Amino acid sequence: MITMTEQTWNAVQYALNGRFVADLAGGVIDLLDPRPSERILDLGCGDGALTAKIAASGAKVKGVDSSESMVAAAQSLGLDAQVTSADALDFDHEFDAVFSNAALHWMRNQDTVLAGVHRALKPGGRFVAEMGGHGNIAAIQVALLAVFSKRGIDAVRAEHNYFPTPATYESRLQHHGFDVHYIELIPRPTPLPEGGMRGWLETFRRGLFEQLPEPEREEALKETVQLLKPVLCDDLGKWTADYVRLRFLAVAN
Repeated sequence: MITMTEQTWNAVQYALNGRFVADLAGGVIDLLDPRPSERILDLGCGDGALTAKIAASGAKVKGVDSSESMVAAAQSLGLDAQVTSADALDFDHEFDAVFSNAALHWMRNQDTVLAGVHRALKPGGRFVAEMGGHGNIAAIQVALLAVFSKRGIDAVRAEHNYFPTPATYESRLQHHGFDVHYIELIPRPTPLPEGGMRGWLETFRRGLFEQLPEPEREEALKETVQLLKPVLCDDLGKWTADYVRLRFLAVAN
C-alpha cells in the first residue's frame, strides 16, 4: 500500500535552500505583466517573495497557500495572504489574473484546482503559471526511487508530483474552459545554493523523508546524495538540479 506524503514546509529552511525558485521567476512575472489596479490571485504564494514583486506593480494581490508557516512569512511582509488549499478555492469571478510559480506540480487534484482557478477569474481573465514539466528532476527521482524502494516505499508515487508535457496540460486547460495562448517546456539546469543537494532534499523532499523512522533518515539522505554526486555535482563541489519547467499563459473563455 502506497502512502501519499504531504509535503511539509518550513519558511526559514525554504529561505536558505529554495530562494532560487523566486529568483528565477523573472520570465513568468514578465508573462503575467501585472498592471496597476488589477486584482491578482497568487496561487501557492509561499513566503510571499513573488507576491511582493507583483504588488510592487500597483496591482492588488491576494496570496493563498496551504502552508501555515509560509503564509505567516508572507503576512510578516505586510501582504494579504491566507491559508487555503488550492483544491478549495471559493472565489467567484473576482480576479483579473491568477498567477502561480513552482506550486501547481504539488497539487494532487488538478481538475478541481483548474476548475477553481477558472471560477476565480473574470471572463477574459488570464492564468499565468510556471510549474515542473515533463523530465523535471528526473535524476533526483531515480535516486530517490533506488533509496526508498529498499525501505518499502515507492518514492515517486508517494511524492505524487505532477510534471506534465505541454500537450497534456494544454488539453487539461482547454477542458476547463481556457484558451491557451502560450505553453512551453523550458529546460533549466539550476545551480543550488550552499546547502547543495542535501539542502534541496531536506527542503523539497521533507515530507518524503519524514515517512522514514527518524534513525533511518540520515542514512537515506547520505545514500541519495552519493548516488547523485556523479551526475549533478561538478569537480568543484557545486551542485546543479536537473530542472525542467512548464510555463503557460491561458485565458478564461
